[in-house]
Amino acid sequence: MTRSPVTAPAHLYLCIDQGGHASRALVFDGHGAILAGSLREVAVHSPQPDWVEQDPEELVASLKAVIAEAVEALGHRADDIASAGIATQRASIVCWDRHTGQALSPVISWQDRRAHAWLGRFSARAGDIHQRTGLRLSAHYGASKLRWCLDHLPAVAMAERAGRLAMGPLASFLLFRLLAETPLLADPANAARTLLWNIRTMDWDPELLELFGVSSETLPRCVPTRHPFGTLLVKERRIPLTAATGDQSAALFALGAPQPDAAYINMGTGAFIQRAFNQAPEVAGLLTGMIYRDADRAVLVLEGTVNGAGAALDWASREWGLENLAAYLPGWLARAGDIPLFLNGVGGLGAPFWRAEFPSRLIGEGEPWQKAAAVAESVVFLLQVNLEAMQKISPALGHIVATGGLARLDGLCQRLADLSGLPVYRPAEHEATARGTAYLLAGFPGEWPEEKPGTPFAPQQNTGIRQRYQRWRAEMQRAL
Repeated sequence: MTRSPVTAPAHLYLCIDQGGHASRALVFDGHGAILAGSLREVAVHSPQPDWVEQDPEELVASLKAVIAEAVEALGHRADDIASAGIATQRASIVCWDRHTGQALSPVISWQDRRAHAWLGRFSARAGDIHQRTGLRLSAHYGASKLRWCLDHLPAVAMAERAGRLAMGPLASFLLFRLLAETPLLADPANAARTLLWNIRTMDWDPELLELFGVSSETLPRCVPTRHPFGTLLVKERRIPLTAATGDQSAALFALGAPQPDAAYINMGTGAFIQRAFNQAPEVAGLLTGMIYRDADRAVLVLEGTVNGAGAALDWASREWGLENLAAYLPGWLARAGDIPLFLNGVGGLGAPFWRAEFPSRLIGEGEPWQKAAAVAESVVFLLQVNLEAMQKISPALGHIVATGGLARLDGLCQRLADLSGLPVYRPAEHEATARGTAYLLAGFPGEWPEEKPGTPFAPQQNTGIRQRYQRWRAEMQRAL
């Protein structure tokens, strides 16, 4: 993707977005408009059940390529780039040699659950771990992945003995490899997804490091979201990188400062629902996280996670032989007719159930379109359970902002509005992660207008979706 530069305010912002299926670089002006960009798809590997990996060298190469292409597309306006920022998959981890930068492990994805059984030995500490980190004891987060690397990858163990090992969030590895200074740093949003970061002290927790057998000497230094991370060298240009965060964290800022009465849902491989607070309250089954910190402010969120969103549709396509599912799904969601129920355990049940092992199953039968619609509705149902938990705290929820690849489905957004009873707004610009990163780089500007108006979905009377949701709740309760 390449867009031609247009007239814009002087300062430009280079935003790097490393996601599960693609690496992007987009350049925004001070009004939030995209001036140039580039995208490269990246591969995902699953060598065994519950294993999800990516090639760290492929990610680095793809990012260097899209950064160079986006900057080149600006022409003479590339000199106006004031700063850069990066947003990455939050709970994905890498191990590398701190002297050479060589990766010593694959990127182990946030979706990966290979160490689930090992993690079970700490179940008695689950409550204490939640209090310290805001997370649930889950193999989706970094601690068990890091420990697995130490126990099963000889190159990692050897580097630790030699004092050469660096390990931690994917963001930290990419900063090390992309910046001239090779910094060893971690921002709050990514450090927080390791199960090793204390949400109150905003640093690595000594007790948790000891519990999981991870040495603080191997981990990056914790710094704020806004920080002088280092310098990107793009041809002959030196671009300071001054912000690092997680993809879901950045997406919350796509339309400017998060509103206290809004639920922000970003639907991609997984679906993540967040509400922003200055001090996040405790709600059973939900996560507490920090999405931004600098010298002046901290933004915390209540978060619910649905592990199987786009991943569940991919699963259905493979399991049931639904070819070209993405092309057919918009039409299938618009069809009238009975839809079965899908109990969606793809990737394990996230909030508020937290069951790592939950077999997915179809309740009822149907043609291919009905099965696909059932999987899509299961994502809406899982989101609704989390919305109901978030409705218990004030201020009352007034609307939903829906972003991400799956939000392009009108049928999904309309079902979400009908079931929740809340208006849903889908911004026209789908690049929520990069646009939110640009907002952070621009320093929280008061004005952050959209280039084009988005699409509203008003709640409608939809007895069918409500009845299916109640039946789905009963089936889930029975299965659990």
